Amino acid sequence: MSSEWTFAPLESCLEALIDYRGKTPEKTDSGIPLITAKIIKRGRIEKATEFIAEDNYASWMRRGIPKEGDIVLTVEAPLGEVAQLGSEKIALAQRVVTLRGKEGVLDNTYLLYLLQTEEMLDQLKARATGTTVLGIKQSELRKVPLSLPPIAQQRSAASILKTLDDRLTLLRETNATLETIAQSLFKSWFVDFDPVRAKAEGFEPEGMDAATAALFPDSFEESELGLVPMGWRMLPLEDAYEINPPRKLKKGKVAPYLDMASVSTQGHVVSSVVEREMGSGTKFINGDTLLARITPCLENGKSAFVDFLSVDQTGWGSTEFVVLRPRAPLPPYHGYLLARHPAFREHAIQSMSGTSGRQRVQNDVLGRYSVAVPSDEIAEAFGDVVGSAQQKIAANQEQAKTLTHLRDTLLPRLISGQLRLPEAEVMVEEICA
Repeated sequence: MSSEWTFAPLESCLEALIDYRGKTPEKTDSGIPLITAKIIKRGRIEKATEFIAEDNYASWMRRGIPKEGDIVLTVEAPLGEVAQLGSEKIALAQRVVTLRGKEGVLDNTYLLYLLQTEEMLDQLKARATGTTVLGIKQSELRKVPLSLPPIAQQRSAASILKTLDDRLTLLRETNATLETIAQSLFKSWFVDFDPVRAKAEGFEPEGMDAATAALFPDSFEESELGLVPMGWRMLPLEDAYEINPPRKLKKGKVAPYLDMASVSTQGHVVSSVVEREMGSGTKFINGDTLLARITPCLENGKSAFVDFLSVDQTGWGSTEFVVLRPRAPLPPYHGYLLARHPAFREHAIQSMSGTSGRQRVQNDVLGRYSVAVPSDEIAEAFGDVVGSAQQKIAANQEQAKTLTHLRDTLLPRLISGQLRLPEAEVMVEEICA
C-alpha cells in the first residue's frame, strides 16, 4: 500500500448520508419504485415490487433525494448488500441508506466495490448489534474506517470492475430477451394458435418462412378437452409429459446438488451447483425442467431448466422440486416454457393443498392440465427455434461464470492495491476479447 493512501472514517469522506429509518411510507400498487433491503442483491437492484405515489414523494423524501450514481447499502436484514443507483427516480425504504462520496475524496463507484470486500463486511458486522438480526446504527456506520488510494487510482480501479459488471449485465439482458422470445413463440403456437388462426382467415402466418407456415393446418376441430388445430391432440399433462420420471443415482454417491435458493424466479439458469453426497431428494438429468411445488417458491416463480450437467450425469436437489419432461414429439424446452406460462402457474397455485405455510401442488393435479400436442414436424420446428435460444442462454451463462470468477478475483486485489492497474487491464482485455 502506497504512502499516498489516506485513512479516514466514512463520514469524513461523504457528501451525503441519507437514512429513512423510523419512517414507514404509504405504499401503492404503482408509482415511484421503493428500494427495499430485500431487492438489493449481489451488487444490483432487482425489480421493485413496492411503490409510493408520486404525490407523496416530496413529503416522504424530506431527509434527502438520492442522485444517480449514489450507493445504496442495506443496514439490517440483511446487512451489507450494496448497489449503485441509476437515473430512475426512486424512494428509499427503511433499512436502506444512501451514500454519496465527497468530490475528489471518494469515488462513488469505487465505494460500491469497496463495500463488497470481505474486510468492509467484517467492519460492518463488528459494529453491528442484534442477536437474530444484525443491524448497524448510523452513528456506528459513520465511524467505519476507510483506506483510500488517490482519487485517480480509485476511478481507474472502479472502471475496470465496472467494465466486467457491465458485460455481465449485458449477458443477463441478452438471456432475458432470448427467453422472452421463446416464451412468446410458445404462447403463439401452443396457446393462442396464431399460425392456424391466420391461415383459417386466409392470411400467411407472421414471423416464419413459407416452409414452416405450410406445416400448420388451416382449421380447428373439437376434442374432449376443447378446440384444437386440425390433426393436433389435446392431452392431459400426465400423458404429454413424464412427471417425476425415475432417475438412477445411488445413495451416498457424490453428485451435483441444487438447492431451492439457487433457482431463479425469472430465468432458467441457476446460480450455484455444488457436489454433495446423494441423500434424500429429487433426481434429474439434462433436459428436465424443475418446478418448485411448495409455497411461497411456487408463487414466486422458481423454475429451472437443467442444462448444467455433464453428459450422462445425474444431479439431485430439494424434495420440493417437481421434474417435468415432455414426451416425444414435444422438445425438452417445451417443459420449461410451460412451467413459466401464466395459465399453468395459476393452475398449480390454485390447486395447492396442505397446512398453512406448507402448501404444495400435487403431481396428479399437475397431470390434469391440458397441453396441445402438434404434429411431429411442427414440434421439431419449434424445438429447433427454442433449442437454439436455450443453447445461446447456456453459452452466455458459461461466459458469465468466467467473468464473475475474474471479477471476484480482481475485486479485493484492486481495492487493496495488491494488483497493479495495467496488469488488471490486460486480464480483462484478454477475457473480453
